[in-house]
Amino acid sequence: MPTISILFKYLFWAWTASEVLILVVTRTGRKSGQIKDRGSLLILWPVIFCSVWFAEWYGDTHDHNLLVGAHWLKDVALSLLVVGLVVRWTAILTLGTSFSANVAIHATQTLNRSGLYRWVRHPSYSGMLLIFAAIGLATRNWVSLAVMLICPTAALLYRIHVEEIALNQAFGADYADYSKSTKRLIPGIY
Repeated sequence: MPTISILFKYLFWAWTASEVLILVVTRTGRKSGQIKDRGSLLILWPVIFCSVWFAEWYGDTHDHNLLVGAHWLKDVALSLLVVGLVVRWTAILTLGTSFSANVAIHATQTLNRSGLYRWVRHPSYSGMLLIFAAIGLATRNWVSLAVMLICPTAALLYRIHVEEIALNQAFGADYADYSKSTKRLIPGIY
């Protein structure tokens, strides 16, 4: 029976592989749609990569000082990772061909309010935030957790800002109405 740490590593690498696949398969080219990315993809992935690398390195080379190195944090981290993966992958599958690794609007794209999009406007990013929290908690180190929560979240907030400008331009009043009734990342809160 695999340990919690091994399961976490398997799922972490499954997430990493899925993100590379998403970048390769879903990236919209200039011929396929209007690209409105504003460099957010070039900011987002280096920030995520550097944050994960630093958090892992720092967590491996420094004390487990998060809640006195509580071993049960590994269970919490694994649970958050699983929930984050399910939320992210479900959100991407819900959008189908409308999903793009870069911010782009396709000519045939419509505003999707089904599935997780009924509760939040950016559920795939909500899933990513859970994944980042899981990675930080798995290190059981305060500095690593702070890096995983602060740096990628800042990059995601810029990405959301860029995406919402593009969605407002594409869908106008329909998106403005959707924005009034649905929060960005956390149902009923933000």
